[in-house]
Amino acid sequence: MQNWYLILPKTIYKCLLGKATKDLSPRCGNHCMMFEQLPTVPTSEELLDKSFRRASRAIDDESMVQNAGNILSDNLSNLIRKFPSFEKLPPFYREMADIIAGEDKIRISLSRLSWASRLIRQISREYTGKIRRSRGQDTAPARKSAFGRYSSVMRSIGKDLRFLNEARNLLRQMPTIDPALPTILIAGYPNVGKSSFIVRVTGARPEIANYPFTTRGIFVGHFKRGDQKYQVVDTPGLLDRPQEERNDIERQTIAALSHLQGIVLFILDPSEHCGYPITSQLSLAEDLKRWLDLPMIIAANKADILGWGEDKEVLQMSTETGQGVGEVLDRLVGLLDAMPCYAPQGSSSPDHSEEEIVPSRRT
Repeated sequence: MQNWYLILPKTIYKCLLGKATKDLSPRCGNHCMMFEQLPTVPTSEELLDKSFRRASRAIDDESMVQNAGNILSDNLSNLIRKFPSFEKLPPFYREMADIIAGEDKIRISLSRLSWASRLIRQISREYTGKIRRSRGQDTAPARKSAFGRYSSVMRSIGKDLRFLNEARNLLRQMPTIDPALPTILIAGYPNVGKSSFIVRVTGARPEIANYPFTTRGIFVGHFKRGDQKYQVVDTPGLLDRPQEERNDIERQTIAALSHLQGIVLFILDPSEHCGYPITSQLSLAEDLKRWLDLPMIIAANKADILGWGEDKEVLQMSTETGQGVGEVLDRLVGLLDAMPCYAPQGSSSPDHSEEEIVPSRRT
């Protein structure tokens, strides 16, 4: 079994490769690469300095105005093209991009860059024409006037350029979650054994991350069964408390996680050593069932301390001793493999769907 573990903490899912080498980190397709390859967005002052410096090499005022205008307009157009089309992103990445940077804000700033690019080309044509028609008169005033208007246009989009660079930095930190991979989403109150389960499954120990915005980051682990790769996702601070205790950003993140089309493993602690009564744990399971549009199964952890009883709907395991962990994983993998979106080509999927299993009480 091949496995590794990535941790994505701080500043809204910062991608820390940490001890994992870059060539071992799982890729999330062209969409993730698209965000990683976003270029640094220069400031208006940097673009003006670049254009005027290169234009100064021209032999006459007409060429200087034309070259400076072309450099500014082309740089703005290239920046616009580098940002991805939100309509073509998978729903998970589109919602996460909106959470992290704000889709509407990005659209508005990009549209202002497009406006500036067109206006600069218009100014360039206007002043190169004036210089061409000057017929031997002094053309320096026209050049200076054109440069002044270039500067005015660029400074008017200074805030947009700064915002787009901030958005670029955040989008490059997008979690490397692949919505095309079979996904196990771990849920349950703190200290019920979620991290221990991931350790058992992936063979790597997660580190504790700092809080990015009330959560401790997203943990993404991977393991293989044959040639098929699976990902295990834990979201501390998101799926470990009732919905009414979450803010708008956290609720939107949960909605984005629903697009992963995997399965939820809700872990209980019947011993209540986690600090939460079993009634509260079951209530949280019901709450997540309403908000996460994903199938859910329940596993009672710490079976070495206190068993769940005779309720066959609830799987039992001990992440401390390893008892039952393999059986729980086999059940999860079997359910994922039966899903039409993950079933191998040519295989037939069952015509029945697995119902969410949320027990009402402990037996």
